[in-house]
Amino acid sequence: MDEKGKIKKNVLIITPHYPPDGGPSAQLFCLLAEELARRSYSLKIICAVPHYPSGRVPNNYKGIKIFRENINEVNINRVPLPSLNRKNLYCRFFQFIFMQIGFIIASLKERPDILIASNPALQTGLAFIFFKLFKNPICIFSIHDFYPDVGVRLGIFKNKFIIKFVEFLESLCFEKADYIRVLSESFIPLVKRYEVAKEKIVLIYDWVDTEFLKPKPKINSFSVKYHLTDTFNVLYAGNIGFSQGLEIILDTALLLSEKKDIRFIIVGEGPAKERLLETKNEKQLNNVLILPFQPKNLLPEVLSTGDILLVCLRKGMSYTSLPSKTYSILSCGRPIIGCLDEGSDSWNLILKAGAGICIDPENPMMLSNAILKLKNNKDLCKELGRNGREYCIKNHSVKYATEKFEELFNKIK
Repeated sequence: MDEKGKIKKNVLIITPHYPPDGGPSAQLFCLLAEELARRSYSLKIICAVPHYPSGRVPNNYKGIKIFRENINEVNINRVPLPSLNRKNLYCRFFQFIFMQIGFIIASLKERPDILIASNPALQTGLAFIFFKLFKNPICIFSIHDFYPDVGVRLGIFKNKFIIKFVEFLESLCFEKADYIRVLSESFIPLVKRYEVAKEKIVLIYDWVDTEFLKPKPKINSFSVKYHLTDTFNVLYAGNIGFSQGLEIILDTALLLSEKKDIRFIIVGEGPAKERLLETKNEKQLNNVLILPFQPKNLLPEVLSTGDILLVCLRKGMSYTSLPSKTYSILSCGRPIIGCLDEGSDSWNLILKAGAGICIDPENPMMLSNAILKLKNNKDLCKELGRNGREYCIKNHSVKYATEKFEELFNKIK
């Protein structure tokens, strides 16, 4: 019950990833779940055991059983997965099937008032449909990337049968959902093409922990460890996948190789990392540092090490994806260079916040010019960082997003 004695609802969230897993949307749903729990909702998470980004499952989560935990008043049921190499597409699909079956088994005894599931439907769709057909809670389908569009653009989905199957599964989730949560305005017409009633579509922007992700001094434990205190640092932190197109960073580093005080830092993991390391070595890019994922508690220090932070996507990808790292950068008060499609949500967000410069994707010459412009104007860097921080607190805090979800819950009788 809340402070007025009103009984609040039971909320179940089904998501492929939840901390300590570092996968897409993991931190988003953790922040939302813990904030809802603080507001007296009964919260349960059904997720997979940690496996992102490699597909390898840690030893303490191996075994054919459901791992049950309670963290910050949130009950968590983690379903088992085989430990496989995610670089292999067939292994990845097998993990998805295993995950879907596990989600349904873990859901058999659950009777939530509200179900929130994140796409892709390849990972959560069957459990989402199972709930709607047999238990009939209010179902909210949360879209973070648009499928199969993302897979087609990346060349992951080439088989017409697979493309049609993914499209069918996503559309079935749209049909069964009571509400479809989208994270940006441009996703609304993409959903409407499936003949979804506009009343079902709810716009709730992504959110970030603005209390945790605060501006920190550039000289910190991370920058000291990697000798980055006296250099001008251009930093990317996040998933190193094919959709990011991080080759632009290495190409730009080559163009600016004579600028001895500029360092390019890539922090993260993903299927494209091995190729980046090979290219770095082939081109002898001594001004590039490629590092593994850092512990969550170091994220403010990592981001604050950057004098400029990058948001990158391949050409055409920005229209169906909005990188959540953008909000983390805004919150940490650092200037952004977005290598993005003009007019995309990511592009518009950076400019609306007054937080950075946007350039064409996959254009190292434009990126090098933007870097030099900011490097030579410290006052502009400070202004962009300050603007981003203020905008993020106002529009993308956990509190703001939770209140939007509560408004949606309160429509439900």
